[in-house]
Amino acid sequence: MATAPTIDTSEVLTLPQPLRLDGGQSLSGVHIAYESYGTLSPARDNAIFIAHALTGDHHVASPHPKTGKPGWWVRMVGPGKPIDTDRYYVICANVLGSCMGSTGPASTGPEGNPWGMRFPVITIRDMVRGHVALLDALGIEQLHAVVGGSMGGMQALSLAANFPERTRAALVIASTARHSAQNIAFHEVGRQAIMADPAWREGNYYSHGKGPEKGLSVARMAAHITYLSEAGLTEKFGRRLQNRTEKTFGFDADFQVESYLRYQGLAFTDRFDANAYLYITRAMDYFDLAEEHGGMLANAFAASKARFCLVSFDTDWLYPTAESRNVAHALTAAGLPVSFVELSAPFGHDSFLLDVPALDRVVAGFLG
Repeated sequence: MATAPTIDTSEVLTLPQPLRLDGGQSLSGVHIAYESYGTLSPARDNAIFIAHALTGDHHVASPHPKTGKPGWWVRMVGPGKPIDTDRYYVICANVLGSCMGSTGPASTGPEGNPWGMRFPVITIRDMVRGHVALLDALGIEQLHAVVGGSMGGMQALSLAANFPERTRAALVIASTARHSAQNIAFHEVGRQAIMADPAWREGNYYSHGKGPEKGLSVARMAAHITYLSEAGLTEKFGRRLQNRTEKTFGFDADFQVESYLRYQGLAFTDRFDANAYLYITRAMDYFDLAEEHGGMLANAFAASKARFCLVSFDTDWLYPTAESRNVAHALTAAGLPVSFVELSAPFGHDSFLLDVPALDRVVAGFLG
């Protein structure tokens, strides 16, 4: 049984100026939904910005208003926790292009209808421009740190590189400075699943009741596999059957892992917009920090004075340790202080969201 939805504690900022985009367009009246925790110091120097991953949102440490589930990083953010809200003013904003309060393809466009596929294609740097505009509105000139895992780590790197004066530190977990061909390939499978669903209607499904739920569910299933490790899947499911003692010789979910993926896919459609999934995955695929700075990753950090911490996991094959090591080398070449650690965890890419005590110690130690 689903948990009863909770009250939405988001705040929404309407940007006073149009937001310029990498694609050459600009968006007016952009909404940025965010949540904050803790108290901003009189000197406004204790702010930590947390950037969320692809399917995350700004409900980092508060119950999700649609599902009622705890915040996605509630184990990390709060009083006395590694990101200690007794010490820091913690902000998390929903990214541009998403569907949880910030402006995206499901938002009302200038003609009074949902944008749909008329919404301009965005980049990670565009998302970060929205974050910086939020910081401006809050009167925060420089962050104590920016923190992010996965796509959130991309945003953290982008902020540190493109707005170097805005943060004193960057903590990047299970992430990368550019999307590989394999990453792009997995995203394309998901996008094609969505667009092949007849209910997608070329992105104009908002006035037709349900959208492309089957396609979005398949996209989520494919992506979810990449977040896990083979060892973790084997330990959790193996080849065990689901509520039966024999194979059915049909196409029902005979195996536990099949049932698990189907559940993950269906649950995702209750809280996420299919078009938003298209736009955000495209933004991730376009991400290449070296390309933005003349082809040399070290050049991206030439103006930065921040200190950095990079964390990878030994079972993460989506953004393997080599990706973090590449960033560490670039930061060293740029003459910046960087700590780099590979942690052992059985959970694959999702390790940054799960119970890994060593990560807690790294986060608390770096921020402190």
